[in-house]
Amino acid sequence: MSGTLTGTGALVRLALRRDRVRLPVWTAVFTAVAASSAAATAAIYPAAGDQQGATDSINSVPALVALYGPVYEPTLGATSVFKLTAFGAALIALLMIFTVVRHTRAEEEAGRRELLGSAVVGRFAGLAAAVVVTVVSSLVIGLFSAAGLAAAGLPVAGSLAFGLGWAGAGLVFGGLAALTAQLTKSARAASGLAVVALLAAYFLRAVGDSAGPRWLSWGSPIGWTQQVRPFAGDVWWVLVLPLLVAAALVVVAVVAARARDLDAGLLPDRAGPAHAGRSLTGAWGLAWRLNRANLGAWLAGYVLLGLVLGGLAGNVGKMLDSAGARALIAALGGEQAMEDAFLAAEFSMAAVITSVYAITVLVRFRSEERALRVEPLLATALDRRRLMAGYLLLAAGAPVVLLTSLGVTAGLAYGVRLGTPGTEVARLAGAGLAQLPAVWVLAGLAAALFGLLARAVAFAWVALTTFLLLGEFGTLLKLDQWVLDLSPFTHSPKLPGPAVQAAPLFWLTALGAVLVAAGVARFRQRDIAG
Repeated sequence: MSGTLTGTGALVRLALRRDRVRLPVWTAVFTAVAASSAAATAAIYPAAGDQQGATDSINSVPALVALYGPVYEPTLGATSVFKLTAFGAALIALLMIFTVVRHTRAEEEAGRRELLGSAVVGRFAGLAAAVVVTVVSSLVIGLFSAAGLAAAGLPVAGSLAFGLGWAGAGLVFGGLAALTAQLTKSARAASGLAVVALLAAYFLRAVGDSAGPRWLSWGSPIGWTQQVRPFAGDVWWVLVLPLLVAAALVVVAVVAARARDLDAGLLPDRAGPAHAGRSLTGAWGLAWRLNRANLGAWLAGYVLLGLVLGGLAGNVGKMLDSAGARALIAALGGEQAMEDAFLAAEFSMAAVITSVYAITVLVRFRSEERALRVEPLLATALDRRRLMAGYLLLAAGAPVVLLTSLGVTAGLAYGVRLGTPGTEVARLAGAGLAQLPAVWVLAGLAAALFGLLARAVAFAWVALTTFLLLGEFGTLLKLDQWVLDLSPFTHSPKLPGPAVQAAPLFWLTALGAVLVAAGVARFRQRDIAG
């Protein structure tokens, strides 16, 4: 077994060098957000009575509990991290999924693992190196975030419990990504399987916390992060669960790696048709063929999400039993009715999630270029503008389908309860479509970055994360309005609700179009990655 791990240390150093900017930046972001949230909460709820009132208000709103989890005790620390615990754990899990796949399956897909294997590098060295990097990264992010909370004045024990809970989520989903990397032949599929499992875990926790039974939350690795209960008793033994599960997943991944050939996956590949159909002709047909399965999965998720949101919206007003709770949910969506405020908050979050899909389309274009499949296409009569236009059409058009399906299904579920399904379908479909201009800005930004340099498209994720953090914590941190205005989502209308102002939608759409035009113009001039 020792021979199969030969070269692990060198590969660990190589992986850390490749991530020498990425991981420190994310560590700094998580640490700063944790510390800033604690400091801002202390200023807003300085007294015990204020913290009790905040706890009662939050726990009486099922939508908030589903999104972020409950506040277990009315302490300053528990109130400070209620938005961060589950949501931050999911972000760290996502980061670790991409990190593991980047250093395992993506290396095989690019052919670099086979080259390294021809030297003095053991069979499992790449997998072992990815696991080591994941463990180190998860612990560093967790411990630095704990230090940030302690520096903001929160108890050290609770801060450490919080940070280790975050680290545990990273370990579990890093181990899961190590397994999915053995199952599939492509890095995209490996990441997709792990992300689907992450979404399922978050949904399971949300259902267990908001609707019950509570044991469902215990079945989710994201729920374990909450069950550590930082600043609310600090239940240390729960941290054993992610350690055991992560270790088991790594062992299964090693067994799976032993059973497969290099550059192959355990799951069988489906043979394609012998001849291409008409749908595969042209740049649009190619982009559609490469992305249709992913879009189908997203569409199914949006239909389910819309039905859930529409069902919950009809009960929001009945579930709120205090004036403070009503004021809190109203503040999330404006001054409209409770149900509209709830739906407006959820549609705003859906716009951020939809931007993820728009960016992934351009990321797929980058992966095609990196795999040397773009240059042969351009050697034919196909020019660069037409090739990029296929991806841009999907990046701009698919969000229309996704947000429309969300609004239609939410309106159907909500309207059936009210007895006016036709009216609510039209109203909520419009509310979903009103989020499109902000999504198009992110798609345009990704296009502009890709046109500048293929690898630069990754910075679109940084921009999206920044905008998300501004929306989630900007008001809490009392940032100046001009800082909040940097996010395109700040200018999206809070619908359903009051009348729409057309000017912000127009300017956001125009900005997206300008960014797309800049990306296409630059792509025509730059060298194709080789």
